[in-house]
Amino acid sequence: MVFSSNPLALSVPEPAFESWLRDTGYLEIIDQRTSDAADATAATTTINSSPLVPATSFSSKLLTLLSFITLNPFTKLTADDFSSDTPSWSRSFIGSYSSYSFPSSPSQARFRVHENVKRYARNYAYLFIVFFASALYKMPLALVGLISCLALWDFFKFCSDRWGLDQYPVVRQCLLRIAQLATAVILIYSHVQMALFCAMSVSYAGVILHAAFRKLTPAKQSSQVRGG
Repeated sequence: MVFSSNPLALSVPEPAFESWLRDTGYLEIIDQRTSDAADATAATTTINSSPLVPATSFSSKLLTLLSFITLNPFTKLTADDFSSDTPSWSRSFIGSYSSYSFPSSPSQARFRVHENVKRYARNYAYLFIVFFASALYKMPLALVGLISCLALWDFFKFCSDRWGLDQYPVVRQCLLRIAQLATAVILIYSHVQMALFCAMSVSYAGVILHAAFRKLTPAKQSSQVRGG
C-alpha cells in the first residue's frame, strides 16, 4: 500500500453526504454556479466569435441531448421519496420561465435529473396515472379488458371466501392458475400492454426533459422566508 490508512479519517456514506448537501442548500448553489459559468463561457465565445464557434456550441448541445438516452432517472429513487408531501404544481413543479435552462453538460443534466426526480417523484407518479388514463380513454378495448381483469379477480376472491378454498389448497392452486391464464389472454387481446407502453414512454420522456431542464431551486425557500 502506498498510503497507510488513517483511523481518524472521516468517511461519510454517499446518501448521507447528498442529504447534507440537500439540507444545506449546496445542491442549488452548485447547479447555479455551473449554469453561470456556462453562460459566462458562452458570452465570451460570442464576443470572440469565429466560424467554428456555432458548430462547437451545437455539437456540445447535441452531445448533451444524446446523453439523455443513457440517463436512468430512478437509480437514486427510494420509497421514502413517495411518502412526503406533493410539491406545489404551479410554484415548485412548473415554476416560471426563468426556472428552466439548457444543461451546460451531460454531467449537469445527470445531476439535475437525479435530484429533481427525488423532489418531484409524486408529481411524476400522478402524471403517469393521467397519461395511462388518457391512453385507456383513447383505447376503449384496453379499458374494457382492464376492467374485465379486475372483475375476474374480484370474482375469484369472492368464490374463494364463499367456498372456503383455503381448505383445499390443490383446488385453489388450480383455479389460481386458470385465473392467471385468463388474465394474460384478456390483457393480450385487449391490448392493455400497448396502452401501458404508450403511457410509460410519454411519462419517461416527460420526466427526462423536465428534470434535465428544470433548475434546482431551494426546496425550503418559502419556509426560510417565513422564518426570516
